[in-house]
Amino acid sequence: MAQKPSIPKGTRDFSPAEVAKRNYIFSTIKTNFEKFGFQPIETPSFENSETLMGKYGEEGDRLIFKILNSGEYLKNVPLEFLEYRQENVVTPKISEKALRYDLTVPFARYVVQHQNEIEFPFKRYQIQPVWRADRPQKGRFREFYQCDADVVGSNSLWQEVELVQLYDSVFSQLGLGGVTIKINNRKILSGIAEVIGASDKLIDFTVALDKLDKIGEDGVKKEMLEKGISETAIEKVQPLFNFTGTINEKIEKLANLLANSEEGMKGVNELKFICDNVMTLGLQTAFLDLDVTLARGLNYYTGAIFEVAAPKGVAMGSIGGGGRYDDLTGIFGLKNMSGVGISFGLDRIALVMEEVGLFPEAVLATSKALFLNFGDKEALYSMKAIGKLRQKGIKVELYPDKSKIDKQFKHADRRGIPFAVIVGESEIEREEFGLKNLATGEQQKVDFATLVTLLQ
Repeated sequence: MAQKPSIPKGTRDFSPAEVAKRNYIFSTIKTNFEKFGFQPIETPSFENSETLMGKYGEEGDRLIFKILNSGEYLKNVPLEFLEYRQENVVTPKISEKALRYDLTVPFARYVVQHQNEIEFPFKRYQIQPVWRADRPQKGRFREFYQCDADVVGSNSLWQEVELVQLYDSVFSQLGLGGVTIKINNRKILSGIAEVIGASDKLIDFTVALDKLDKIGEDGVKKEMLEKGISETAIEKVQPLFNFTGTINEKIEKLANLLANSEEGMKGVNELKFICDNVMTLGLQTAFLDLDVTLARGLNYYTGAIFEVAAPKGVAMGSIGGGGRYDDLTGIFGLKNMSGVGISFGLDRIALVMEEVGLFPEAVLATSKALFLNFGDKEALYSMKAIGKLRQKGIKVELYPDKSKIDKQFKHADRRGIPFAVIVGESEIEREEFGLKNLATGEQQKVDFATLVTLLQ
């Protein structure tokens, strides 16, 4: 008995209707990227391991899918390495390539490799799949698309202001009003670590703080203690666990808390510039919120950091995120090249839109009409009309087989095709078409010009 086929956990097949919905989101994001001046690039699905490893922190490195070398990949591995399972020694010998974990590090590699061909500041967008060896759960997959927009070669904070507007523009056009664009600054987190005397534990501090909404105040404090952050230091950051008020009030509280930290005050001033200008310019449907617990665990952010939360009442993780990285290209030898970028989580956005019922009916990629097949003579007459309709951009098709008419109607119904076109001997003689609305059952005889008008 043949084994039942399956796909790996964390991956999915997509039906025609699902692909149509995803393409609708892609198209909306792409239109807005280009409206804001971003240009498209693409990079390979896999990179050299050395390009990716060490760029995402210890946790990120564990989630990178490694690709086995071709041929006899175990041939050059000493037997003792295999016997003692020394993975850190064996892996580089059997795997020199890896699937990309995100689009940002490959973009940094692209910029360095093509720096003499690029006009800076360089605004690029990229819409491609990425892979993570994560534990699959709702809204979290091992293969998923990222939709990134980055500006590299500019220190201007106006870029951050525009990226907030870009988020707002995309989600407003998708009809997903009420998203919250959370903003913070890594310099503020560094400043807080400095004033509490835990600068050497900055990564541990920020990673724990980032989990506040998931594991709560007690969970965060417990993790900080386990990472070696003192109780005295944790007491000093107590105000962060209940940090409320308007954006301006929060900025004032931060300024007081970080008055003795030069780095922290830089972050406060950057946040104030971005938030003041965003609020002055206004947003269509999104909300801007200063979230001081927002840390984003990736090592490369150095300035503003963003995360987008779905509208209230929708149980979903972040649907977008990003930030400023002052020297990401430095890891590939190109120093002092600042950049800032954001990403849209397509798969989660699709789940949210499905849950809220935001996809327009017109999104479905189905034909507008099915021409029924009564025989070769009628099919030829139909095909001539079909060719002309397709030239006008109207999606139509002919049922290929001369089957029972009942079966052909059922096929149109199951496909969600709204109209059936009936062509018999009398229609051919009169140069007409029978057009039936499959939702209402209404049927009429029309000439070709009217057929075009009704199907457009």
